[in-house]
Amino acid sequence: MKKNLLIWQVAGITFTAVLGTLLHFFYEWTNLKIFAPISAVNESTFEHMKLVFVPSFIFAIFQSFFAKKEFRCFWVVKLIGMLSGTLLIPILFYTLSGSFGQLSAITNITIFFVSVIAQYLIELFLFDRLECKEWLSPLAIGILVSVMILFFVFTFNPPKIPLFLDPVTNGYGITK
Repeated sequence: MKKNLLIWQVAGITFTAVLGTLLHFFYEWTNLKIFAPISAVNESTFEHMKLVFVPSFIFAIFQSFFAKKEFRCFWVVKLIGMLSGTLLIPILFYTLSGSFGQLSAITNITIFFVSVIAQYLIELFLFDRLECKEWLSPLAIGILVSVMILFFVFTFNPPKIPLFLDPVTNGYGITK
């Protein structure tokens, strides 16, 4: 099981990193609002959180068809991992920018990759260790779907708080 799990986690890191990178530019390339809920529409911290969560969510759905029964507490572990990776984006960004001021593009890219890798390492650790009740899986799925819905809603109706502020345009949400 350990070798299979490691293969899944490396595949997850690769899938999330590649798709997240593509989704950073996808809305700008297409300018189609249908893609706005799943891709970055501006340079806000919130939109970068989406770049970790959306590909991870897609990968988890795919992985669940092949490996859910093989790994204990699959959806609970995925919930913990995805929320950890997604929340690391603002934690690292605001900690580093608060400590050092304006961050370079390389630092921002590194934050993304560190968050993705951390997510799958957390999952790797939890899959063999976490014990949970069966009723927690539907709850975990419900929370993940709710988070995805919030990403959709806040893409079009972002709160006017710094997390959603695009530092390039000083606007919120879709600015073009």
